[in-house]
This record gives sequence, C-alpha cells and structure tokens, in this order.
Amino acid sequence: MKVKKLALAGILTVTGVAFAVDITGAGSTFVYPIISAWSYSYEKATGNKVNYQSIGSGGGIRQIENRTVDFGASDAPLTPKDLSEKKLLQFPVVIGGVVPTYNLPDIGNTQLNFDGKALCDIYMGKIKKWNDPYLQQLNPGVQLPDRDITVVRRSDGSGTTWIWTNYLSKVCPDWEKQVGYGTSVDWPTGVGGKGNEGVANYVKRFRGAIGYVEYIYAKQNNLPAGKVKNKEGNFVAPSMESFQSAAANAKWDKKQHFYYVLTDQPGKNSYPVTGAVFVLFAKDKPESSKKSVQFFDWVFKNGDQEAARLSYVPLPQNVKDMIREYWKENGLM
Repeated sequence: MKVKKLALAGILTVTGVAFAVDITGAGSTFVYPIISAWSYSYEKATGNKVNYQSIGSGGGIRQIENRTVDFGASDAPLTPKDLSEKKLLQFPVVIGGVVPTYNLPDIGNTQLNFDGKALCDIYMGKIKKWNDPYLQQLNPGVQLPDRDITVVRRSDGSGTTWIWTNYLSKVCPDWEKQVGYGTSVDWPTGVGGKGNEGVANYVKRFRGAIGYVEYIYAKQNNLPAGKVKNKEGNFVAPSMESFQSAAANAKWDKKQHFYYVLTDQPGKNSYPVTGAVFVLFAKDKPESSKKSVQFFDWVFKNGDQEAARLSYVPLPQNVKDMIREYWKENGLM
C-alpha cells in the first residue's frame, strides 16, 4: 500500500484516499486564544485539525515529556540542559505580556500605576488595602478606596506564573529570597484560579481583587490592565508596541534552543513583564514533530495578522528564518 504526502495541503493519501492529519498539543493558557484562532484558519486552509488543550505550561511540559501529545507549549523556557536530558527541542512562536488586572468599580476604568515594590508587597501580603500610602503615592490624583485587596494567583503549574514571578524576583530582593520563581511557587497569600481564565473570572467576581493574566484575557473580560514602571523609570502601559520594545533586545540563539527571558528589559518604552511562548517537540518522535512543524511553518507564513489582532507580537522574519534552520538541522523539515 503506497502512502505519500501532499506537502502543500499536509494531507496523507493512501491509494488515492485523502485523510486529514490530526495534531495534538497542550500547555500554556497564555497562548490559547491565538492557537485557537490559528487552528481554525489552518483547518479551513488545509483540512488538518489541531486539538490544543489549555492546561497550563506545567501540564504541557509534562505531556510532551510523556510523549502523549505532538507538541507542548510553555511560557517558561526550558534550559538547554533540561532539553538535552528530556530529549526535547524548543523554539518561540509569539510574544505577549502579563498584566496586573483589578476590579475597582470605585475608580471606573482608571489605569493605575504599579512598580515592582508595589506588586511584590501586594503579593507578599504586606500591602492589604487599596488606599495604602505607597499605592496612593504611585497614583497621585486618583482617589483610591478604603477597600481590602483580594490577591488572585494561579493554582496550577503556569508559565504565566513563571513570567510574573521571574519579574518579581528581578525587581524585589525579598521576593527572590523568600519565594523565588517557577511555574509553581509557595505563595505567601492569595486565592488560586486555574488558568488565565480562572484568574480573570475571580478578578471579575470579587470587588477589590487583583490578579495577573496574559493581556488578551484582561481585554476580553473588559478588565483594566495597569501600567508598570520599567527599568528606565517609566510607567508603561501594556500594548503590542511596548511588548515589541522589550522583545527587540532578545538575543535568540538556535544553539541554545532559543532560551531567552524577556522580563525587565531595558528601553524607555519596554513593558517589563513581557514573555515569549515556546513550543516543545520530542526529538525521538520525528514523525509526530514533523506534523507540528507543518502547522507552525504555516503559522509563520500566514498567522501574523491574527496574532496582532489579539495583541500578541509576531516574531520578526529573521527569527522565523532561524527557527526554520533549526528545524532542518534537527531533521524536521
């Protein structure tokens, strides 16, 4: 029985009968909105389905380690050492930002200012009220209410948490010493929500709540996203432009499997809580990985407009070209 691949459509044919290829992925809730949009467009264009489970980066890493999916997605990049030990490959697909979002009807949709100390002290339980003098000092002219702060954080293994806690570790010595960073940490305080969806829902439900979510989740839930003071001392609003400014400093290196962290980057317009989403393939499952490469190659050619519509930053063309070289070097193209 002869089997051949139709490269353009990515469809397998057996004795003239066409079968669509199903691709499975799991992980990052940060990237779920854009993966969903890409998957819909990819199926329309090629007939191939991408089934992606939004289970958090920790779950995505576990599933690709266990070889139960074709690809994993994580906002927490794995080190070259970890990748080598687990026989995995890694590359970035899109860039976005993690934002402080809050529910304060007292001030409407006012965009509040935060800095590293304020976010650190809120998440350590040291700042307990919205009208705390330090928050008031950061927000002159805003009448902050005498309201308790309900801290919301992730309950699951999360790359969004990795980005958030990595940033806090860089700007707050107490956080670095007492909590540190990772996909899961021993939180000093807070209510846990599952996924970016869960955190956004809790923030919407509780007056006085603050949480951290990928930017699109704040936008989709009509929640405000605060400005954060960056390395240059500027309060910067989250936006495609401010994420792009942070990403401009990235030193991607395919020899290091593109390991690079985008938090607290220099630049007057750089948003300090920026991160990339990384896709993970199994080196010892080349056929499975090749199916996924066809999808992401299609995304790199056709998906930038959709990414921008959802406030993600597409990768620059030179980085996409470098990723294609990486795929070829590893026998996936």
